[in-house]
Amino acid sequence: MSDAYAVSHLGLCVGDLDRSLRFYCEGLGFAPVISYEIGDEAAATLEVPTPVRLTSQMIAKGALVIELLCYASPGATGTPSAHRNQLGLTHLSFTVEDVDAAAARLVEYGGTLLADTRTSMKTDLGSAELVFLADPDGTRVELMKLG
Repeated sequence: MSDAYAVSHLGLCVGDLDRSLRFYCEGLGFAPVISYEIGDEAAATLEVPTPVRLTSQMIAKGALVIELLCYASPGATGTPSAHRNQLGLTHLSFTVEDVDAAAARLVEYGGTLLADTRTSMKTDLGSAELVFLADPDGTRVELMKLG
């Protein structure tokens, strides 16, 4: 039964597709894969009221595929999780060789450094350095160096 579920993608609602493409593609190294224009035919599936005008942009980095969902109608609502104990998706995590350099690069591409989250710790598996940023819409992105 375990092979009955193959991973497809993660969906991420964004406010400005170009801004998010810059952050995720130029900043984090994802590549655009395919884009779809979606209308009212998907309203029930998306659980949003009509009229629906949406761009679905798939981006990929290795095996990870993210669907950037940019709604022209109805517009995006709400706020992303600002705490790791909030229900739902709390963050995306990436391992890096230099936490500070990677964070500085993402700030150049529209991210916001959350400096108070900077942590160094020892674990049973070694050491870890990490920091969180917010993407252009506030979705949390963790940068982690394991040593």
